[in-house]
Amino acid sequence: MGTAGPYRITVLLLWAQALAGALTCRSLFWDGAAFLANMLQNGAFHDFYPSRAHIAWLTEAPTLLLVSAGARDVHLLAMVFSATLFAIPAALYHLALARVRDNGTLLAAMIATVGTVYLPTSFFNIGEHNITYALVAVTFAIALTRRDDARDGAMMLAFGLVAIASYEVMIYLGLVTAAVVLWSRRGQRDPAGRMLSLMAALAFVGASVVSISSASQYWYHPHFVLVREATFDFWQNLQFVIPLAALAMIGIVGLVYPTWLRSRGTLIPAALMAALLVVSPWLREVRPAAFLFPPSHYVARTAAGGLLTLLMLLSWAHVALPKRLRLLAVLHEPVAGRRLATAMLLLLLGGAIPEIWLTRQWVDYFAWFRGVVTSHTGVVSSRDLPLDRWPYRLFSQEWTYPALSVLLHSAPGQAIVVAPNDYLNDRPFDPSCGTVPRLDGYAWR
Repeated sequence: MGTAGPYRITVLLLWAQALAGALTCRSLFWDGAAFLANMLQNGAFHDFYPSRAHIAWLTEAPTLLLVSAGARDVHLLAMVFSATLFAIPAALYHLALARVRDNGTLLAAMIATVGTVYLPTSFFNIGEHNITYALVAVTFAIALTRRDDARDGAMMLAFGLVAIASYEVMIYLGLVTAAVVLWSRRGQRDPAGRMLSLMAALAFVGASVVSISSASQYWYHPHFVLVREATFDFWQNLQFVIPLAALAMIGIVGLVYPTWLRSRGTLIPAALMAALLVVSPWLREVRPAAFLFPPSHYVARTAAGGLLTLLMLLSWAHVALPKRLRLLAVLHEPVAGRRLATAMLLLLLGGAIPEIWLTRQWVDYFAWFRGVVTSHTGVVSSRDLPLDRWPYRLFSQEWTYPALSVLLHSAPGQAIVVAPNDYLNDRPFDPSCGTVPRLDGYAWR
């Protein structure tokens, strides 16, 4: 298979996921329900972290524009919110893939990014990391395939401006991205392009500064303490660790025997791990402790940032370093690039199966929860519902029950599901979350 096939199939999968996410209102998973409820209640952006405000403005603007135009159908608004959250990273990765599609090795690295960084952490699509990582990936793709005009510089500047207030991982990703943007200026003759690139690099440095300030401010906040402690718990996410194992196997063998990368042998570990991904939704039948868990997408996002950094640095080394090293020389051979791109596509295709399975489980949970809300009145205790049983516990988050309940109301007086505790073990990180929103005039249709 050449590079055209892996490129097109990856792009198709990205947009298929975006469509499925919109139709199934995936933005309402976990924190997303509270986010949308706050947006509708206040008629304004829910940008509770100033250091992430640019991502909030970008993802919430279409929904709020519909609200300002008079839309009150919560189902429509939830689909638009979901579509935005999926479409933006899909568009960014699509652009990144298009820029590197003629270089097999760079295309392989970008498909690996989609399959091992984005897909295994995107069920938690309300998380700002999804767009932040895509911004970094597309900026690297542009910098490594730089054209001598101002358009590339303008695009990188636009991405840098969004990244200024995006996510705390920009502490290190901002500096790395700024470095590759500055490197891309070498040999550029167009003065406007050089100036725009310099401004883009400064924007990414600014993102790092903002992230450092935010992390310092919240360092001892209970929520951030838990996030730091969970950094190495990425092993809980089977969708992340299985393809990671494939990358490790290919990387280790490739370092020892570079010529192996041009053989069909690269497809073997990818195919084996892809097969494991395909059966992963049913591993629980064999080993009860091994199951897909959507909240683990949230846990693995920090490790995914480290993996993204490694993939982008290796891509940079592939382009920038002399080809005297045997490994780099082999990676520049078209046949090696094609093999690697095909291997990464196998992993991505394998990862699509648990994505489909989880989405199906989400649809069932969502329909069941809405049935509870519309068939009852008053306050319903979560203790009277099977929310802690399989498979409902895959999607349950106690402090978002009230927000999700009110969003799903199709008539006044319908039920509100609440957890009868003080949220000591599962508490909202923002005081405006976890309460019962007032959404007068809104209804799920």
